[in-house]
Amino acid sequence: MLRYICWRVDAGLIRYDAARELQRRLVEARKCAAIPDVLLFCRHPHVVTLGRNGKPEHLLAGKRVLAQMNVELRPSDRGGDITYHGPGQVVGYPILDLTEHRRDVRWYVEQLEEVMIRATGDFGVRAKRVEGRHGIWVESRAGEEKLAAIGIHLSRWVTSHGFAYNVATDLRYFDLIVPCGIPDRRATSLERVLRRAASESEVRERLAYHFGEMFHTEMVSMTLSELKKATGSASLKREWQEGPSTEAAVTGGVRT
Repeated sequence: MLRYICWRVDAGLIRYDAARELQRRLVEARKCAAIPDVLLFCRHPHVVTLGRNGKPEHLLAGKRVLAQMNVELRPSDRGGDITYHGPGQVVGYPILDLTEHRRDVRWYVEQLEEVMIRATGDFGVRAKRVEGRHGIWVESRAGEEKLAAIGIHLSRWVTSHGFAYNVATDLRYFDLIVPCGIPDRRATSLERVLRRAASESEVRERLAYHFGEMFHTEMVSMTLSELKKATGSASLKREWQEGPSTEAAVTGGVRT
């Protein structure tokens, strides 16, 4: 029997900075139990983000090239190195209180990977984990290619950031970076693997279904405006305990 409620919100296209601020508000509200768990889906305009472990040399393009290609560059407090977000990609930001699930970072990352592996399997594609490398991977003639990336942040066991799943992503933008700091592996997309068009909305549905399955939650759809109203009210209460905040940026199940 399902034990938890999780709000599922499809935010559509949203700038990276706005999504980061929305996540901050959600984490704040979740810490004081003003809201249940949330799975926020969105898409970002072209942006390269540098995680806490990010190495500047893994950015292969200068500011002029980024400007010409209309790509923003933003720092991020998630774990991991450098990555790209853009159209054709399904981004998922789970805001979960792991004290109500399991206080285990590696377990959480593996759950997210399993969600994406199962969703990919629904399209007849076998995805897998690769030892020592977070995210999910598929085999190709060129070797292992990365289909989805994971980079998360924890604050007092409440999660933020999450995963980016390439559905119909223009993979040329990954040439601007060394994806996730791994020089000998390329990114791929579901469309490229399937060799046909793939629907972002269908991928979101499969991800949401398996997310509910893996975390034993009942997924309840909510609009972005409803979510903002709920978090706006919660932010005025300031009822959470102001004790020391234990924070970690996490990637691949390892605190960084």
